[in-house]
This record gives sequence, structure tokens and C-alpha cells, in this order.
Amino acid sequence: MATLATMATAKQAALRARHAALLVCDVQERFRPILFGGEPAIAATRLAVRGACALDVPVVVTEQYPKALGHTVSDVRECLPEGTRTYEKLRFSMCTDDVREELRRLRVSQVLLCGVEAHVCVVQTALDLLRDGVDVHLLVDAVTSQRSLDRAVAVRCMVRAGCVPTTAEMALFEMLGEASGDTFKTISKLVREDRPCPPPEFASL
Repeated sequence: MATLATMATAKQAALRARHAALLVCDVQERFRPILFGGEPAIAATRLAVRGACALDVPVVVTEQYPKALGHTVSDVRECLPEGTRTYEKLRFSMCTDDVREELRRLRVSQVLLCGVEAHVCVVQTALDLLRDGVDVHLLVDAVTSQRSLDRAVAVRCMVRAGCVPTTAEMALFEMLGEASGDTFKTISKLVREDRPCPPPEFASL
């Protein structure tokens, strides 16, 4: 019997750097101390950003009402490619008119999606992207909420809707494609760095 993960994967094409963008949803300072598995999720987000830079994959960042929730955590912000624009928003989904225009400009057909909170902004972003015909690869090690149940239900909802579940490391190697060249050496070095382990619940789809 097919699992949710295999059903989602069968619907979408293999991840390719030239077609992709990394979307970082609302990984902001005010959320940091209250997130379930927050430090591992932030570390995975940081890995995804650094890997995207090495692979020349564009990064799109949003912040939900930063006046109250603060800006993107420094761990992630310091790794963003030069010139990366951060879009402030009030709607929950990242798919504002400005972000949609940016994705069209970049000719993106696939996104790697990470961020918080899974059951609010991330799930609404994922569903909007799927409705727009964009393949969504969900970095499950870089997505979380304040409460484990909210995260679990949101991840299951997104996978059932058609998102491909993956991890930051898995997605980077999928886009890399082969074990050769300087980019491979860079990615290999990044993934060997110590990172906090996510809670066991992160593995449940």
C-alpha cells in the first residue's frame, strides 16, 4: 500500500536547482524560545540557506508583522545571499502579490519550503503554491510550531495535499545530483557540521 510520502512524491518531478527557490517563512526572533524543536529546525533552515547559496538557488524570505514578532533570527539572516529581499506581511500565507511576482520573475516551478508556524503560515503557503501549480518540497526538519500536535497535523495535511516531504540535507543532495566538483565539496562540508537532532516526532508523517 502506498504511503502518504510515496503518493506525494509520485505526483511531482525530481528537484532541480535551476527550477527551484528556497522559501523561508517567518523564522523570527519572537518565535524562537517557544517553538517545539525550535533549535534543530533553525539549524536545518540555516543549512538549507547555506546550501541554496552554494547551488545558486534563490532565497525568498518573509516576516510576519516584524514590529511585534521581530526580524529573521540572526543565525539565518547572516547566511542569506547578498541582495536577498525580505518581504514583510500581515496575511498568513507567504503568497502575497510581491512574492508571487518574485517567483514569476525567477521562473520558479519548484520550491523548498521551511519555516514557522507549520499549522498557520507554512500550511497556507503550501496550499497556495500548490494551487498556483508550483511543486512544493517540504523541509520537514525545518518546519515547526509551538505545539507538537499542531506541527504534526499540519505536516500530514501538507503531504496529503501533494507536498513532497524531504529534509534540508536530502534536498541539497537531490539538487546537487552528483559527487563531483567544488559545489559537491561545499555541500559535503556543510552537512558534516554538527547540528542539534530534531525530536523523534519530526520523523512522523
